Amino acid sequence: MSWFKRVTDGIRTETKDKKPTPDGLWYKCKQCKTPTSTKEFELNLFVCPHCDHHERIGSKEYFALLFDEGKFKELDANLSSGDPLKFKDTKTYPDRIKASKSKSGLTDAVRAGIGKINGLKVSMAVMDFAFIGGSMGSVVGEKIARAIDKAIELKVPMIIISKSGGARMMEAAFSLMQMAKTSAKLALLAENKLPYISVLTDPTTGGITASYAMLGDVNIAEPKALIGFAGPRVIKETIGKDLPEGFQRSEFLQEKGFVDFIVERKDLKEKIYNVLNIFGTHKRVVKN
Repeated sequence: MSWFKRVTDGIRTETKDKKPTPDGLWYKCKQCKTPTSTKEFELNLFVCPHCDHHERIGSKEYFALLFDEGKFKELDANLSSGDPLKFKDTKTYPDRIKASKSKSGLTDAVRAGIGKINGLKVSMAVMDFAFIGGSMGSVVGEKIARAIDKAIELKVPMIIISKSGGARMMEAAFSLMQMAKTSAKLALLAENKLPYISVLTDPTTGGITASYAMLGDVNIAEPKALIGFAGPRVIKETIGKDLPEGFQRSEFLQEKGFVDFIVERKDLKEKIYNVLNIFGTHKRVVKN
């Protein structure tokens, strides 16, 4: 026998006409955890308005940000990786490539194109972390090499925006060979007296850092980007010592002379253009 008995129904709130909050209306900053409307976040170039944390963005966003009116001619868009080693871990390499293509909408971890920055024609390659962690395989090396060749052909500056976890293990030595190939191409660019600007974003690590990312005539980094060869945890375990505050971040590398400028995303286009003008590029390159 129950001690209490409901005499009348309780108060009910009518919910059948209530509209649920759509997904994706808010962005929660990974750094300060403060929510911001997605629209405001995008208008702020994917930078937190509260703490200035620069969220990772891809080639699509960088092309739109840097090229005049977002217009450019893409180079070698259909290049795709083969499977020279018949590699398999939890899945086969071709299956991993197929899954990455489907998820990211990309053909590989870099896109390249010819466009204009404030009317000045440049060749630019931008890495995408969304495709297997931005890892460098044969296609990444080949597309960057061809973009440098195009810069030499057109006699225009070269810009590479790096964002990568390093070499792609599924291609082993084939991946490591891209470090030498891209570095050799940049040497040819220098011989032709054409400037190369390297933009380092979060993260730039492994074989990318050990090759073209650190070979710029000018190295520019976004604020607080992780930049290094081996990760901090690996280094700490190897040397058995605590690492300095901010180790492998943009500000630390600028202090040690590895980075020339730290530039916020909103200022990146003007900074690149001004640097190219210092090189006298505007006098040697026809703006057409």
